[in-house]
Amino acid sequence: MAKYLISFPSDAMAVPEEGLQAVSDASHAVVQEAKDAGVWVFGGGIDDSVPPVLVGGDGTVTQGTYPQTQQLDGGFAVLEVPSREAALEWAAKFATACRCAQEVRAFAYDPAS
Repeated sequence: MAKYLISFPSDAMAVPEEGLQAVSDASHAVVQEAKDAGVWVFGGGIDDSVPPVLVGGDGTVTQGTYPQTQQLDGGFAVLEVPSREAALEWAAKFATACRCAQEVRAFAYDPAS
């Protein structure tokens, strides 16, 4: 079984205010389906109200983040599934629920994780 990251940036979800509850309900239903199927590892949304920081090897904390990740926001799910095809099927379910395309990335295998 491999782990996959399924995610989207906040601005990809262009849902009118009156549609937000339906999106929330639909996405929570997919999460529950993934849990019931035993493929859910964890997930959630990035809290935009908490600014990112970088922590150096010496413990120094610096406000901000790497330049290439300035726009890291939105929602994500980590699933453990038997194949890339299965990950794409779950991504399609999340895309339907969230009303926006989902990015799928595979985690490199690490026997210690």
